[in-house]
Amino acid sequence: MATIKDVAARAGVALGTASRVLSGSSQTSADSRARVLAAAAELGYVAHGPARSLRRARTDVLGLLVSDIRNPFFSELAHAAEQEARRHGFTVLLANANEDAEQADAYLRTFAGQRVDGLLFSPQDNISPQLAATLASGMPLVFLNRTVEGVDAPLYGTDNAQGVQQVLSWLERRGHRDVAFIGGPETISTGAERRAAYVAGRAAHGISTDDRLLDAGDFLAGGAAEAMSRVIDRGVPFTAVFGANGQTTLGAVRALRERLGAEQAARIEIVSFDDLDWFEFASPPISAVRNDASAIGRLGVRGLIDLLAGREAVGQRIATTFIDRAVRGTG
Repeated sequence: MATIKDVAARAGVALGTASRVLSGSSQTSADSRARVLAAAAELGYVAHGPARSLRRARTDVLGLLVSDIRNPFFSELAHAAEQEARRHGFTVLLANANEDAEQADAYLRTFAGQRVDGLLFSPQDNISPQLAATLASGMPLVFLNRTVEGVDAPLYGTDNAQGVQQVLSWLERRGHRDVAFIGGPETISTGAERRAAYVAGRAAHGISTDDRLLDAGDFLAGGAAEAMSRVIDRGVPFTAVFGANGQTTLGAVRALRERLGAEQAARIEIVSFDDLDWFEFASPPISAVRNDASAIGRLGVRGLIDLLAGREAVGQRIATTFIDRAVRGTG
């Protein structure tokens, strides 16, 4: 098994430099970090847990890094996680990645410097250099609602396939064939899973397979509005829009009203993956997949505590509920 000395030798750096990089310290140059992380990956280096524990006292502090605290889903998740952690005697340090991978990496370095006992993480992208360093350090980690391909860590999140199936069934019942789908980045697991489930299931529910009706934003309202505008500009008629998360739905609605006018936009039915408080007061009301963000937060904390105690943590997909607010007799 490779040791940290092996990593340092392969990278051509001092042992102390390799140690700082693999512990997540920011006190190293970008070149050194890149060389050490590449060497660790090549050698399959994994930090030795018992030795790490001897060097590092427990702090009873957990790091919680969410994707976007403005998103009500993550606000609810963070609140539930913090309360569950307190119930078990842990303090939570909360950080907001703002849907930005570089900002997420900066907070990962901060958490390493604060010597948190473990990490609850909702990632923005594929594996990054700092996430690789965090994993190499041996820090216990669980993913919340999003995961990273190739990383063996428990995921506590929404059952995306179930939620999309509920939307497809609703669209079919409402008689929609021409549906615009506004997704999120496919580098984010929820964006990839929701788009894949929609594309795979649409034909079976009588929904058009014209890919000109598909587009994607950044899971934020601004990017979704741009994606909705691109679909409108293609000139393919549609009678319904499916937004892949709450902020995406908000952006799509904004673009429809700005581009088509309020009267024409109101004739297009909207359905969302994520249920926001204002959806029931929209005109017409917006039907939505409701996620149990609180359950995800609580279960994630319990899973991380299991890891800290040396127990196995088994990830879990949480069932969704569909909220049908359709105005009867339309669609």
